[in-house]
Amino acid sequence: MTQSANASRPAVLVTGAAAGIGRAIAARFARQGWTVGLYDIDAAAVRTTAAEIGGHTITGAFDVTDPTGWDTALREFTDATGRLDLLVNNAGILYSGAFGDIPLPRHHRLIDVNIKGVLNGCHAALPHLLRTPGSQVVNLASASALYGQPGLATYGATKAAVRSLTEALDLEWRHHGIRVTDLLPLFVATDMMTEVSKGSKSAATLGVHLTPDDIAQAVWHTANQRRAWSGPHVLVGLQTKLTALANRLAPPALTRAVVGWISKPDQL
Repeated sequence: MTQSANASRPAVLVTGAAAGIGRAIAARFARQGWTVGLYDIDAAAVRTTAAEIGGHTITGAFDVTDPTGWDTALREFTDATGRLDLLVNNAGILYSGAFGDIPLPRHHRLIDVNIKGVLNGCHAALPHLLRTPGSQVVNLASASALYGQPGLATYGATKAAVRSLTEALDLEWRHHGIRVTDLLPLFVATDMMTEVSKGSKSAATLGVHLTPDDIAQAVWHTANQRRAWSGPHVLVGLQTKLTALANRLAPPALTRAVVGWISKPDQL
């Protein structure tokens, strides 16, 4: 379960850490000497990942939709580390396609993992964050939260909920000295892109320009900077920044037309 832990070493817990973005985040912090908690629903995969990235690691397996699993994982992690400097809510899933063609249980599963999983994590982690001065939470959202896209309707809605939750908690918890931020990347080169390409034309139109290491670097930078006056949202990648700027400056009708053209809903 653990290679080593030291109460004087900063500690980060990452969900969905077995592969993709979660693995890259865990590796980035491990290289910097942090104690890294790698947690995933796949116990064998997360142990393999921990062995491969090296460093000071603790591993565990649970489903983020299970509040009891959260409580157990956080208790085990903080018993070993004595602290929780950073929680990274990275675990998430994606189903794409025309809204009516996706079975209703899949819509519900998106909500359970992408919204309830983050909510569960923040709620369960709060007592541990309160005991660690300068603690933080980073939630993985998405540029899909900026404007709803055909083919990614429910996925985008879940990420918009994460975005709103982040805003509220950053304001509410700042009185405790806890910073809450989210990352909003566009498309990232992971296995999830196979599912995106099946049901949405946006990726084919815009291309995939970000890697998991880009997101890991953004998390590292966010965790090591002072509270930004610009707010809790971190826009990752030039395309996301341009999209957010256009949403602020362009007339709503133009934004709607551009998103419609990018996603080509008539092809779904």
